[in-house]
Amino acid sequence: MKIVIVEVCEANALTTIDIEEIIEEEFPEAAVILNDCLSFCGLCHAVPFAIVNNQHIHGKTPEACLERIRETIKKELASFFGS
Repeated sequence: MKIVIVEVCEANALTTIDIEEIIEEEFPEAAVILNDCLSFCGLCHAVPFAIVNNQHIHGKTPEACLERIRETIKKELASFFGS
């Protein structure tokens, strides 16, 4: 069962790293969905960002954004499992 949904725009700088493989391998409870567009015009060209369970997560670099995504997933899982 996928508890955490990570949505990424295909035009976003975050796709320069293999975000789908990294996240889904590290967090089996997470699903990464690559979308043509997330309707946040301009944001995907300005900074790496993703939507994690309806929360906007961004970073100055793809790696910084990935780290913030990891932190958010951990919080979401802790909230779900009560840890």
